Amino acid sequence: MGADDISAFATAAELGRLLAEGRVTSEAITGRALERIAAHDGALQAFVGVFAEEALQAAIASDRRRCRGESRGFLDGVPYAAKDLFHVKGWPTRAGSRALGSEPQAVTANAVTRLTEAGMVLVGKVQTVEFAFGGWGTNHITGTPLNPRDPDVPRAPGGSSSGSGVAVAAGLVPAALGTDTGGSIRNPAAMCGIVGLKTTVGRIGRGGLLTLATSFDSVGPLTRSVEDAALLFAAMAGRDPLDPATFGVPPVALSSAPEHDLAGLRLTIPAPRDLAEVDPQVLERFRAALADLEALGADIREKAMPRAPEAYMALTGELMSAESWHHLGRYAGPDDSPVHPDVRSRILKGREIDGARYQHLLEQRRAAQIEFAAYLEGADALLTPTAPILPPPLAEIDETKTPLGTFTRFVNLMDMAALSVPTGLVGTGLPSALQIAVPRFEEALALRIGRALEIRRGGLFEPPPAYQAP
Repeated sequence: MGADDISAFATAAELGRLLAEGRVTSEAITGRALERIAAHDGALQAFVGVFAEEALQAAIASDRRRCRGESRGFLDGVPYAAKDLFHVKGWPTRAGSRALGSEPQAVTANAVTRLTEAGMVLVGKVQTVEFAFGGWGTNHITGTPLNPRDPDVPRAPGGSSSGSGVAVAAGLVPAALGTDTGGSIRNPAAMCGIVGLKTTVGRIGRGGLLTLATSFDSVGPLTRSVEDAALLFAAMAGRDPLDPATFGVPPVALSSAPEHDLAGLRLTIPAPRDLAEVDPQVLERFRAALADLEALGADIREKAMPRAPEAYMALTGELMSAESWHHLGRYAGPDDSPVHPDVRSRILKGREIDGARYQHLLEQRRAAQIEFAAYLEGADALLTPTAPILPPPLAEIDETKTPLGTFTRFVNLMDMAALSVPTGLVGTGLPSALQIAVPRFEEALALRIGRALEIRRGGLFEPPPAYQAP
């Protein structure tokens, strides 16, 4: 079997099985990915750098390991891409900005290193919102990736891991690395119709990652299946000598429960007042997903959130600005800063937050966490729409507003984990999504719920028609 006989939208798990059976080579799969990038990325603008020669060499090395019976595991030989916040030795990290130079990095990020150790093949780096500070996915400096769901109307891809979402959804790579500070993995997953896992801070080390906000930054995969998200999560999780948040964290133990049965799980959903701003089409798909979960045995109960989602958004936003000013103020502060005005204004808000105000914000966060833990007592997970709206046209975006953070930011504020999964296409083929939010370090539970839904529906990802051609 040649790579041309395999769907460009094959999952990492499907490719892993074919590689293990000797039915295809990593060199062929990687070559096919590079060909699709060359064919489609001119329009999509997902990639900022393609490592063609290095990727093919890594693929050949994977094939040789497999021939010697020395495969590194299920993901050995599978290609992926990394958001341009992750350092890769020998390549610059520009973070979607002109403020950073083009100096090659001397180190490689922990997450990239772990996937390399698992045998995965890095084919390149993909776009991000400048400094990862924005939810729409727009970048007026290096270019905004095109959401592949609508080839006729340029629409928001979701951010800040915009290139990761677009590259996976359009069939350029089966998986990509992203970061999530207030929804930056889940937003592009929802907008592009793929799966995105926001992990708990400390699960996956952030060594070699450009920082936006230390309290909230987390690393996770964007994939076309829940099964793939679990595979990449397990490969990346663990202690990172450069990230103390990973010290003493219990090892990952993925669920061994039956994949088709959610009996005994208690799931909470917000009250109608909390969902008042959700697009009716998104809400309809959300309700359909809840019906499927109930059919799988889950007990779903409605309970109003302690505060309006907007209140959590505002508190998270202030903390993000304060911490971003600490890390990025040297780039955004000068009057002649090359940082785009939209992103610069978000960072400059942090300049006005002094030490006393920052401590007060931290106290507010602790109080909100205590309150939210009481709200979720007796529940295993909280279910919401990932985004309250469908992907809007780029021409209609208001950069001063952040509706995509309505149901994502509270997860970061509460130090929870969350999985975004597609719930189907609506209207002219635009995606909607379900968010499964769980307590810290309970990623396995979110993956179990998402995987059960995936199996019941025979898959969650639907390829965008415009990119199904070779």
